[in-house]
Amino acid sequence: MAFLKLIIFGYGALTVVYFSLSLYFRSVHRESLEKRWDRETAEGEDLGDRSAYVEEGMAEYEKGFGRRLILLVYIVPTVAVPVILYLTNAN
Repeated sequence: MAFLKLIIFGYGALTVVYFSLSLYFRSVHRESLEKRWDRETAEGEDLGDRSAYVEEGMAEYEKGFGRRLILLVYIVPTVAVPVILYLTNAN
């Protein structure tokens, strides 16, 4: 029963970490797109509407590999805990 509680609360904590990281990385990416638009339009390039440029970049981010890397928040502990338990109890 205690192991089941550990799993439930552990994955609950990992879910909070996952959503926090997801929101943070989305915010950082959006900010970098806004700064890139500002920089490139100041240099004379015509990139169109700022909000459309940022939304297009965010749509590409949603499909990208970096977004899926955040899933390692779940994968690494799920693999590490059984490996550590096995190595500890293998003696």
